[in-house]
This record gives sequence, structure tokens and C-alpha cells, in this order.
Amino acid sequence: MKIFLDTANIDEIRETVSLGVIDGVTTNPSLISKENRGDYKDVMKEICDIVQGPVSAEVVSDDCDEMIRQAHDLVKISDHIVIKIPLIAEGIKAVKQLSADNINTNVTLCFSANQAILAAKAGATYISPFVGRLDDVGIDGMGLIADIVEIYENYAFSTQVLVASIRHTQHVLDSATLGADVATIPTKVLMQMLKHPLTDTGIAAFNKDWEKVKALAK
Repeated sequence: MKIFLDTANIDEIRETVSLGVIDGVTTNPSLISKENRGDYKDVMKEICDIVQGPVSAEVVSDDCDEMIRQAHDLVKISDHIVIKIPLIAEGIKAVKQLSADNINTNVTLCFSANQAILAAKAGATYISPFVGRLDDVGIDGMGLIADIVEIYENYAFSTQVLVASIRHTQHVLDSATLGADVATIPTKVLMQMLKHPLTDTGIAAFNKDWEKVKALAK
């Protein structure tokens, strides 16, 4: 399973990429607005230079022609840019055309398997089901992932399942268990994946014992 970082914070991206486990980045207008770093395209270019992998940049329109225009403009930033398209009728039309233009797309705000079927039929590169937001309203978000993975396998769709709106490490584990292609993870959750109390106590014990070894060597 590929791991994408869900942020537009340059410092976070630079730090986590140094771990060697980040395959890409997803952004959206809300994440970009939090950073207050000036020109949008400059930020996206900097992210692409750091990650050297797929970086999702979202169009801001509900009109097919305008989405396509924005998409063609955004892909000029870098070969790594993936165009994030909302899962609405105009968005599906845009995905179909962008697919024909060999432009990679990430269809976002997916909340049902039926929506995911249409995105795959249109030629989406990625589908982004939002598991956390479904959990928030009492619907099993990971159940949706299981359904989409099964459907895509049934019909050999090439669209990759990108689990989004991840809130905690169990979401990541469930994504991997269910066979999702990608999980896009906030930095906080990624760092929590490294943590376990037994690891911490083990390191403390090793360090204590090493001090004993050094003392005996004197």
C-alpha cells in the first residue's frame, strides 16, 4: 500500500519525506489556505520538488469546461501533478475528457460504491472515499472501502482506491488489510504509526543496560 501525506505544510512534507516512506501528497483548498504561503502554484511546485511522486492539486469549479481548463493549467506545474476532481456529474464528464488527454485524476468526496463505479468507468486514476466523514455520521467508512476494493477487483478496473479522511492509525491498518492501493494520512497520524509503549520501554531498558556495560568496562 502506498502512503501519501495529506497536508500542504512544506516543513511537514520535508520532514516526513526524510523517513523514506512517503510516496505522494494530497492537498485541497482548505489545506492550502491554512499555510498562508503566497502563490498557489509556487507551493505546489515546491511540494512536487520535495516528494517526486504524485501530488494532488484540486480544481475549484462545478463546471466541466472550467475544470478541464484549470486542470490543463495545473499540470504545467510538474509531471507529478494529479488533478483532484469533485464527484459530481460535471466532474465525471471532466474526468472522462482528462483521461482521454492522458491527465491523471483523483476523484474526491466519494461516499458510496455507486459513485466509485462511475468514477472508474470515467477513467479516474484514483478514487478517494472519505472514511472519517462517514464514520462521523454513523456509517462504516471502512465497509465502503471493502465494497469498492471488491467491485474494482471483480471488473479489473485500473482506478486505484485511495483512502482519505483518515482520522487514526486503525484506519490505516484497516486500509492495508482490505487491500486499498493508497492511504493518504495526516502527519500526526503518520507519526503515531511509529509509536508503541513497548518500543519506548524496550529502548529505555536497552539504554539502561548499556550504561551498566560501559560502567563495567571502566
